[in-house]
Amino acid sequence: MDVWVLWIVAAAGLGIAEMLTMGLFLAPFAVGALLAGALAAIGAAFVWSVAAFAVIAVLLLLVARPLLLARWRVPVGIRTGAAALVGSRALVVERIAFPDPGAVKIGGEVWTARAYGEDEVIEPGTVVDVIEIQGATALVTE
Repeated sequence: MDVWVLWIVAAAGLGIAEMLTMGLFLAPFAVGALLAGALAAIGAAFVWSVAAFAVIAVLLLLVARPLLLARWRVPVGIRTGAAALVGSRALVVERIAFPDPGAVKIGGEVWTARAYGEDEVIEPGTVVDVIEIQGATALVTE
């Protein structure tokens, strides 16, 4: 069997493995193996194929991979709506005692609120933290 066939099989195997992992780690090696196979197919010495494989794989791994990962990285989304209220401070305007809900004022709006802990009783005037939003109810704790 010709050496170029082995390089092409290696490139295909590495390419398939890259598609399964999607980490852009094996792709440079697949491209290097493909180039090495092309060199072997046109009659280059085995040493030149191995050298081309190593140089291309390392170059792509160190240069192209970081650039592609930076381009494909999705920025952290901006929280909007009720999700933006999680972590904010609220003022209790109606007593909150499990299982009865009370009310809190979050950013000028009055929300129905329940205590995050079942044993918590929170009196009006207390400043609380919003832990979670469930539907139209804020779960809060002191």
